[in-house]
Amino acid sequence: QVQLVESGGGLVQAGGSLRLSCATSGRTASGYAMGWFRQAPGKEREFVAAISWNGRNTYYTDSVKGRFTISRDNAKNMVYLDMNSLKPEDTAVYYCAAAYTLLRPMDRDEYNYWGQGTQVTVSS
Repeated sequence: QVQLVESGGGLVQAGGSLRLSCATSGRTASGYAMGWFRQAPGKEREFVAAISWNGRNTYYTDSVKGRFTISRDNAKNMVYLDMNSLKPEDTAVYYCAAAYTLLRPMDRDEYNYWGQGTQVTVSS
């Protein structure tokens, strides 16, 4: 079992930055691939970014490439999402997720554990 707790969300103006954190705990949490997803009101949960268990491989959805960076610190059992140049369309609840494998990093069905989410609101 892996537990995930997100933090760092909030209200920010367009063009601003936020860092989301995901604290992981449980059995061999550092061995899991990790992802960030987001869900805006009335929309399906969508992939944002993912990182392999060792941090060597990262994946991003096109709309955040060049603006968001996913990273992890396995010694601290933490995963991060640095978000820059935020836009109103980035407004959503952001979820951290863990996966045994990462064959399809953009597929939410690939992920086995989910956090409760943290709200990010970007004002124009």
